[in-house]
Amino acid sequence: MRDVYRTGDDASAPLLIVATDRLSAFDVVMPTPIPGKGRLLTTMSLGWFGFLRSRAIIGDHVLGTDLSAIAGLTDADRRMLAGRSMLCRAAQVVPIECVARGYLAGSGWSEYCASGTVCAHPLPSGLQQCSRLHQPIFTPATKAEEGHDENVSFERASALVGAGLMARLRDLTLAIYTAAAEYALERGVILADTKFEFGFALGADGQPTDELILVDEVLTPDSSRYWPANDYAPGRDQASYDKQFVRNYLLKLVAQKQWNKEPPGPPLPQDVIDATIGRYEEALSKLALPAFNTNMTGGSR
Repeated sequence: MRDVYRTGDDASAPLLIVATDRLSAFDVVMPTPIPGKGRLLTTMSLGWFGFLRSRAIIGDHVLGTDLSAIAGLTDADRRMLAGRSMLCRAAQVVPIECVARGYLAGSGWSEYCASGTVCAHPLPSGLQQCSRLHQPIFTPATKAEEGHDENVSFERASALVGAGLMARLRDLTLAIYTAAAEYALERGVILADTKFEFGFALGADGQPTDELILVDEVLTPDSSRYWPANDYAPGRDQASYDKQFVRNYLLKLVAQKQWNKEPPGPPLPQDVIDATIGRYEEALSKLALPAFNTNMTGGSR
């Protein structure tokens, strides 16, 4: 969960993106924060942005983390924002969430059980929960202004934003996922699936340019499924380094008819809070991501 602020009056002024300690699940914001989550996810996002810049797959929106040039901030503001904030280029966001799946989990597993497909991708019969797919697949979703995002077919997404753009987004999504998944697996972590968001950078006149860039957070436990490789086995839920732990707790409440996946979300008990941040910290430690270098260009432009 992030708060976004424009740092100037112009539409093209840099954005200040602040990662909060809030957590959402099933598109509902939980009332209980996860202390330290915002700083941890910012560190992980910056590490992955640095990794992707080294691969020159696509440019990104990150300008840096130095807040000294932002007028009007008090010392207390700067302390509060430190470690959880990124200054980013403004962009016109493409209204499609770009999801890459290398394993059959989550909503993909549910759809497969019902129809043998995932977002209209026909898959072989006999796959188990969390089976590794023969090759990663691209499964877009619409970005809902209210309510839940919806998985859609490639054809439906193409009708919304254009077939040429969707083909480009598919290829970029799978390229980023493949590079990140290989890196993670070398360090004992399975990247089961993840979602990306893209946008067209705004020019000095505030209008979108032709430059497509990666925006938002990237490859964090809030936007991805991470599993420990040494404990992986298909046919069951996996131990996770992501917020699936929170989802599983909430699903128990749903089964007990104590919650219906609609706002307001239920408060989270302390043991769930502690276990969640502990999993995030372990993922960050295992991945050993490179330090973010503001002098490195943002990839292909």
